[in-house]
Amino acid sequence: MPTSSTASSLPPVNVDGSGNIEIPFAGQIHVTGMTTNDVSLAIAAKLRQKSMAPQVVVRIVSDIANSVMVYGGVRHPSRITLTPNQERILDVIALAGGEDHTSQSDEDYTVRLIRNEQVAELPLKTIENDPQQNIVMQPGDRVQLVFQPRSYTVFGASGQVTQTQFSTPTLTMAEAISRVGGPIDSRADPNAVYLFRFESADVLRHLGMPIDENATTGPVIYQLDMMNPSNYFLADKFMMRDRDLLYVANSSSNKFYKFFGLISTLVSPGITAAWIAK
Repeated sequence: MPTSSTASSLPPVNVDGSGNIEIPFAGQIHVTGMTTNDVSLAIAAKLRQKSMAPQVVVRIVSDIANSVMVYGGVRHPSRITLTPNQERILDVIALAGGEDHTSQSDEDYTVRLIRNEQVAELPLKTIENDPQQNIVMQPGDRVQLVFQPRSYTVFGASGQVTQTQFSTPTLTMAEAISRVGGPIDSRADPNAVYLFRFESADVLRHLGMPIDENATTGPVIYQLDMMNPSNYFLADKFMMRDRDLLYVANSSSNKFYKFFGLISTLVSPGITAAWIAK
């Protein structure tokens, strides 16, 4: 007499803290260290006592222990399950929907990785440009995408005294000056447009400036003489950075040196007017 068979789908089964699962009609099975195929065979062996030629298919619905958390400035903050493909930082960010501010540049994002209670940060653009920084994810990693829009500040005799955000991946000094209205003709000294910036120790040594052996950065002041036509080409190639400060001096007095004295007390007491000559 022919027999008929039916397929049954069991609800998701959790693996307990001891590495065991509980299957109807099969009882408890220890699955620690097994592949999905191994688990299928183990369940089938148990069911042979209840049924003839049972066939079992096992798949992993979710694996919390083998996952990473991705949150912050992504479209879909979520837990991402890792696969044998060895997902990397950029992979899990993409799986979480990518950046939530699509109108902004990648330069405006920082990736913060928390692993084994250690925290590391790198700009998203650096990870994109350097494959060695795009490291393989490990279970338990937490990846936070932080939106930190870049900006620069303008003081002095310019069309606007303001803090302005970058709206493009790159911004030249000429573009930065023009965006705030440029120097005011009736007040500004075209010979004295200054940019304040913290440069790396390597740049300072290349410029021949004194720097402490243990210092990683130091203050530098660049001067742009807009009465020299060739400097317009220079300003169009000089790239702005996050937190740069532009100062357009007044033509009628030494107000720049008053401003410089204020900056000196706030930034570094060791800065003197000798820096300007550089």
